[in-house]
Amino acid sequence: MRVRLQGIVVTLVALLVFGLGIPLALSIAGSLQQQFFLDRLTDASRFASLAQRPLLDDQASLLEPELRRYTEVYGVTVVVVDQDGEPVLSSSGGAAAGSIDRASIRTPVNQALAGRAPEPGPMLLPWTDDPLVLAEPILIDGEVRGVVVTESSTGHVRTLLLWRWLVLAAGAVVAFGLALLVAIPVVRWTLRPVRRLDEATGALVASVVSGRDAVKVGESGGPPELRKLGRSFDRMAESVSETLAAQRAFVADASHQLRNPLTALKIRLGNLTGEVADEAAADLEAARVDAKRLNEILDELLSMARAEAAGGELVSEDLAEVVADRVADWSVVGAAREVTLESEVDVAGARVLVPPRGLEVVLDALLDNAFKFTASGTVVRVSAQRTGQRVTLAVRDHGPGLRKDELERAVDRFWRSSTHQNVPGSGLGLAIVHEIVRHSGGQLRLSLPDGGGLRIELELPVG
Repeated sequence: MRVRLQGIVVTLVALLVFGLGIPLALSIAGSLQQQFFLDRLTDASRFASLAQRPLLDDQASLLEPELRRYTEVYGVTVVVVDQDGEPVLSSSGGAAAGSIDRASIRTPVNQALAGRAPEPGPMLLPWTDDPLVLAEPILIDGEVRGVVVTESSTGHVRTLLLWRWLVLAAGAVVAFGLALLVAIPVVRWTLRPVRRLDEATGALVASVVSGRDAVKVGESGGPPELRKLGRSFDRMAESVSETLAAQRAFVADASHQLRNPLTALKIRLGNLTGEVADEAAADLEAARVDAKRLNEILDELLSMARAEAAGGELVSEDLAEVVADRVADWSVVGAAREVTLESEVDVAGARVLVPPRGLEVVLDALLDNAFKFTASGTVVRVSAQRTGQRVTLAVRDHGPGLRKDELERAVDRFWRSSTHQNVPGSGLGLAIVHEIVRHSGGQLRLSLPDGGGLRIELELPVG
């Protein structure tokens, strides 16, 4: 945004400088041309006045000494033409008399013989080298009796114009530079709260979810309206942080508070075994199953609360050691269900950064999920390998898997596939894994491998 705004400011400054500079340059050119034209017009008018009597007496040669002197001093050629358009006198001798036939001179001569006053001609520019030709009619008793033609070089005027334009261009560059020196700090000052707001917005989700204080915009300067927006954002971020903190505290407290009465309920249900009528035995067993399921949900809610409250605290754990420990424990479960648990770990000595006991929670959740859906006689495989500064941990089962459109939703809290509604569980396992992996700075990917089943892959940073 800063680059775009600076680009707009630079463009506006450039338009202002050139919008004022070009008309000023043209005005300077017009002023010099007008001054040059008036000087030559004054001389031509004087010669036209001096030529009246010599032309009337047919003694035009009387003007020749003055015309020659004028040409020697000013370098301007002067030609006197009679009323028939024929040259009768030239300041540069007979050779110059023939130049009257040139179109650049013949046209103004014909106009002067028709009684028209001289005109300045086209705009004088540094790259044009046409001379200035003026034809002043010689009037005697109101009748045109001849024409005085002057042909002046414009070299010195064009040189002067060029230098003035260069000075103007230098002034424009200096003005443009000064404008930028002022505009760029102003733009930065204007956008400073916007940049702080952008940074705070980007860090808000990570801060709030991890339980850390949200980054505040604060009084970072800038226009009052943007400072007010920053203060509003700080209040909003603080309110969101407090709300989510209260939510986490409620989940944790509710789980703890429910655990005691639930344990008592399970004990009471156990004490009723053999004490109820046969027709109520099925209901008693269903109540015990529901109590057990409710206890599992509370355990997972506590795990979720701990994962969310872990914040930025990460510890380094030996991946191979934790995997070996969890595989050894879950192999007993696999043997009871006639499911083979295999491991292929090629990360000797690799340590990963995770929340405290996070790696154990992740593996327990993934293996529990795999054993729920894997049929007897199949294999659950745990693999780990290292690539640079990242390690990949994967658990693959041979269960029914998911549909492709369900892979992204599988990590949502309490979400269950419509085809797995008869399988025990709360739908929090992968959500807990996702939270822990996200806090660790890793990535979670679900895929459908060849041969059926589901592959859950974690990518974690080496610590």
